[in-house]
Amino acid sequence: MSEHTPVLLEEVLAALQVRESGRYLDATFGRGGHTAAILERVGKEGRVVAIDRDPDAIRAGRERFGAQRSLTEKGLLADGRLTLVLSPFSLLAQVVAEAGAVGGFDGVLLDLGVSSPQLDNAARGFSFVQDGPLDMRMNNASGMTAADWLAKAPEHDIARVIREFGEERFAKRIARAIVVARGVEPIVRTSQLSQIVAGAVPMREPGKHPATRTFQAIRIHVNQELDEIEAALEASLLALAPHGRLCVISFHSLEDGIVKRFMQKHSQEDPVYAGLPEVPAHARPKLRRVGKAIHPSAVEVDRNPRARSSIMRVAEKVAA
Repeated sequence: MSEHTPVLLEEVLAALQVRESGRYLDATFGRGGHTAAILERVGKEGRVVAIDRDPDAIRAGRERFGAQRSLTEKGLLADGRLTLVLSPFSLLAQVVAEAGAVGGFDGVLLDLGVSSPQLDNAARGFSFVQDGPLDMRMNNASGMTAADWLAKAPEHDIARVIREFGEERFAKRIARAIVVARGVEPIVRTSQLSQIVAGAVPMREPGKHPATRTFQAIRIHVNQELDEIEAALEASLLALAPHGRLCVISFHSLEDGIVKRFMQKHSQEDPVYAGLPEVPAHARPKLRRVGKAIHPSAVEVDRNPRARSSIMRVAEKVAA
């Protein structure tokens, strides 16, 4: 099993204010680094629910924590204080409701992006430096692969996705090159796409592979990641108990922008009621932002280069 070093681990534990009897939701289990650290700090009365949309992650979690299948139809996995759930962000509200934990979590963690095991496994198709099938699905048992999408998508859609989700200024050139190349042979390998992009990009960013932005964009599109993040953030309000903490780790500006706007929106009164002497409960602030954005230390980045672009924002649910 590939190793995965959890990012901003000590900062996460401090922000969540983990206590022995607390209940915590790790909405991005990955390989369980954050979950394991939380479990070390909760006692017999504490509970952790961890979810992931990647079946490989849930299988790895079962092996790591010795969890066994429960008798529930939803396929929950339980290890005393720990429950593992195979689910995308978009069903997080349903997971919380089925766990009987609406308004019951003292902390919710979202560690966005791709885990190291996913990147390092060439068969998953996330890497532009290792050859593998052009898949990119977080759950490789369902949905359209990146290869399927690139085979059928109109050129203007490909350009839009690469521009919007990859923030790539050469999106049109790359899209044109992809359409020309697929007219010669199907693009089914990561190495093919990587070479096509490299040939279409006239300038190189120092220290960055020319296909970085394009692979990011296609991955986000295939997995509908930004929509999933928005759904998870809304569900976190349902999950959190009063004074419960929401911690979100992002790895690029699109993710962080969604998180920042969400926390800003819910830490203010609804502007529709501005100036009124009495503001109804539903229009009052639901969150209180905690501190400033947190970045990894130089020591952590040196130890784990993949932490370099990470940023964490923290908010606390306001008591009704």
